[in-house]
Amino acid sequence: MRIGLLTEGGYPYVSGEAGLWCDRLVRGLEHHEFDVYALSRSEREEDGGWVPLPPQVGRVRTAPLWETVDDGIVHGRRARRRFAECYGELATALCAAAPGDPAKSSEGRSSEGRSSEARSSEGEPEGQSALEADRFASALYGLAELARDEGGLPTALRSETAVRALERACRAPGAHRSAREARVPDLLAVAARLERALRPLSLDWYEDDDLGSVDLCHAASGGTGALPGLLARHFCDVPLLVTEYGVRLRTHYLTEPDSSPAIRSLLAAFHGRLAAETYRRAAVITPGNTHTRRWQERCGADRAKLRTVHPGMDAAPFAEAGESPEWADPQTLVWVGRVEPAKDLVSLLHAFAEVRRAEPGSRLRIVGAPFGPEGVAYLAHCKGLAAQLFPDEADGPHAVGRNPVSFEETGGPELPSRADAYASGALVVLSSVVEGFPTGLVEAMFCGRATVSTDVGAVVEAIGGTGLVVPPRNPRALAEACVALLRDPERRERLGAAARARALELFTVEQNITAFHGIYLEILSRAPVRRVVLDGAGEPLPFGVPAEAHVPGRWSDATARAAARGGPGAVRTGPGWATGGGPVRATTAVSAAEGASR
Repeated sequence: MRIGLLTEGGYPYVSGEAGLWCDRLVRGLEHHEFDVYALSRSEREEDGGWVPLPPQVGRVRTAPLWETVDDGIVHGRRARRRFAECYGELATALCAAAPGDPAKSSEGRSSEGRSSEARSSEGEPEGQSALEADRFASALYGLAELARDEGGLPTALRSETAVRALERACRAPGAHRSAREARVPDLLAVAARLERALRPLSLDWYEDDDLGSVDLCHAASGGTGALPGLLARHFCDVPLLVTEYGVRLRTHYLTEPDSSPAIRSLLAAFHGRLAAETYRRAAVITPGNTHTRRWQERCGADRAKLRTVHPGMDAAPFAEAGESPEWADPQTLVWVGRVEPAKDLVSLLHAFAEVRRAEPGSRLRIVGAPFGPEGVAYLAHCKGLAAQLFPDEADGPHAVGRNPVSFEETGGPELPSRADAYASGALVVLSSVVEGFPTGLVEAMFCGRATVSTDVGAVVEAIGGTGLVVPPRNPRALAEACVALLRDPERRERLGAAARARALELFTVEQNITAFHGIYLEILSRAPVRRVVLDGAGEPLPFGVPAEAHVPGRWSDATARAAARGGPGAVRTGPGWATGGGPVRATTAVSAAEGASR
């Protein structure tokens, strides 16, 4: 089958967030064809180029979300009126409570004289929730149809008309408190953010020879990245599969702490409404873990559509460490990850101070690089705290002292890889206060190491009963768990072996690929037939699209794939047919071979 893979800030860019996962999926499903539709988030991301693409990737189309687009389109009076009506409806829906909006939830819970059964799980009346959801969907698709008719909407979405529509909605009766407090700078910021999020409405991807020609759209994330799949379903009735390893609404709450309450509220309403509409239209939703699944259910996802598919990871780099647990230093604790405040290394250092008092010979290796300026400052703070808590110790009067806590990065002669970092210690520690799916913890499990972790995100789901779990921000509990395992090597060995067995069963690339292959077939088996080949009399021709028409490959004669799709006379070439030579933009189709060589 032919899959339209939708990404945002990910595959096929080298620096893409979900690039590795998508690349493994595409390479593992070599008997399918893939067309990649990628939204880029920054100029640096585009300048970094693409990863080498396998032959089953037929073409790649990209569009930037980061640059200001001047479409030069002048709308007539009727188009301006349609835009004002649709955008006004969208703004009105955002000023009411969206799924997961905590402000409105608290207001709903405090109101009197209404039965609890009449409210949704977010504190909003069910009838009102359905009305606002329909209003948002009608406005969204109305804007999409206007963009299709007029050639685009970027300028209109940044216009004074859009800002005034937001202002009217915020001042209208029934708008919740945060929206009513919005000021002009807030409205301008929200309009700019909505324009960027809605930019896929203006792309020319939704024709019968583009996304309309694929058998299935697979969105590698929710939010803006899934919006092209929503429009392909709306315009061309292409079924949609949504995979999320993190929910955009949750990300918004975590990454907008400095914005005003009005901005946070309106953008949270947008992300919540968009998530709810995406889940409503998707054929199947595949959360990567139970933690993400709970967020999806809160945002309105139907449980009948949910299939948990754990992320697939390559176990091969960790095989040697996993098969040789005796390499570990029995008194060394290891932390591996990205240095940032959410990892709570301060609590880990205080916990290790108690571990040292119980086990004076123990060591702590912190392995990782800082993330961004905030991470650099946090690393410096942690190093200062370590120097304060653990003065350098020397074995004798003439020996050079050293600190029992070391800060290192992989790539050097002592720790060439992450596998070497995990292998250096008998116990791997995770101290985070915020975590999605704990990839580093699973890598430690592949290495056969016992783990002590804080109970955040999907940690418990990942480790099962193969490690110890303590509350976050509790250094004493973390220290007691570490000491218990340091003093019991047999228990460490049992937990490490069980952890490795669990990781190999649940978190490998193979299980991930097998799961998605089955889901693809399930969706296609329930999807309506959208392309019917007719015979000379105009009657449907059984088996008009033979099975071999779906076999990927390259042909010297393009007519070998004739009539594969779209009826008699339609020609579809093999996966390498696109040879566009211009810059990669929203209207340019680029072949996989050309893109990989850039």
